[in-house]
Amino acid sequence: MSDGDLSIEEKRVYGDRTGAREAYLASAVGAIRVSVSDDLVGGFGLAHRCVARDVAAGGGAVAVATDEGVALSTDGEEFDDVGFGPAAAVGLHESHVVAAGEDGRVARLDPVDGGLAWTDLGSVDEPRAVDGGLIAAADGVHRVEGDDLTHAGLSDVRDVAGRGVPLAATPEGLYVLGNGWMEVSREAFSVVESDGERAHAVGEAGVLTREDAGGDWEPLDLPTDGEVVGVAYGPGQVVAATREGAVLAWAGDDWRSQLVGARDVSAVALR
Repeated sequence: MSDGDLSIEEKRVYGDRTGAREAYLASAVGAIRVSVSDDLVGGFGLAHRCVARDVAAGGGAVAVATDEGVALSTDGEEFDDVGFGPAAAVGLHESHVVAAGEDGRVARLDPVDGGLAWTDLGSVDEPRAVDGGLIAAADGVHRVEGDDLTHAGLSDVRDVAGRGVPLAATPEGLYVLGNGWMEVSREAFSVVESDGERAHAVGEAGVLTREDAGGDWEPLDLPTDGEVVGVAYGPGQVVAATREGAVLAWAGDDWRSQLVGARDVSAVALR
């Protein structure tokens, strides 16, 4: 959807906000760019047409896992296909893009001879997510160590948060890595996100939140009946997205939400 598809009244609602950041949604129609200023959701449009399965952002770059490969943008505007093949998940680790393919292949995008090339790291069984050097897969959590992968425990992992103390979401519960994997909550979880301090997890009973690394997990009531598929963090700001295409934003007061016309949303990242 572009600004040309909006009425004058809608443009007042969705118009660009001063000091806004950009959220990117992975959806069935492509990567959707959404302007978010504090807790106000602004203008939105299609940034890259594709079947997007995952999205990651950091250091000004945005990487999208698609059914054909990995698309990379360093300015948030133009996306280039950097190869790899059909990708199931994508993340950032030490300023490098790490992708996991439908076939289980995991590789890192490295600068080589003035260009970019993929360095194979290993393989996993049914990759689901990549975050901060961790891969969530059917056969557990895997960690990127140098140019290799090491198995880090658990099984049937649906999502993982690799910033700070690692977290893992599984059908058996939510786990935090300490002296081994320790159970936080015993119910099915599908999503977990963290910036190293703040964290959110989506389970069958709803959403849990933690304000800091040493804090307790508490239930969070979001103003949506949709399925929350991802959470992203900015300074003093939290942005969430639902599969049905709602973007929710919080900046210290109440949550606000707005539908942005996307469908089959699977992930959100904040640039």
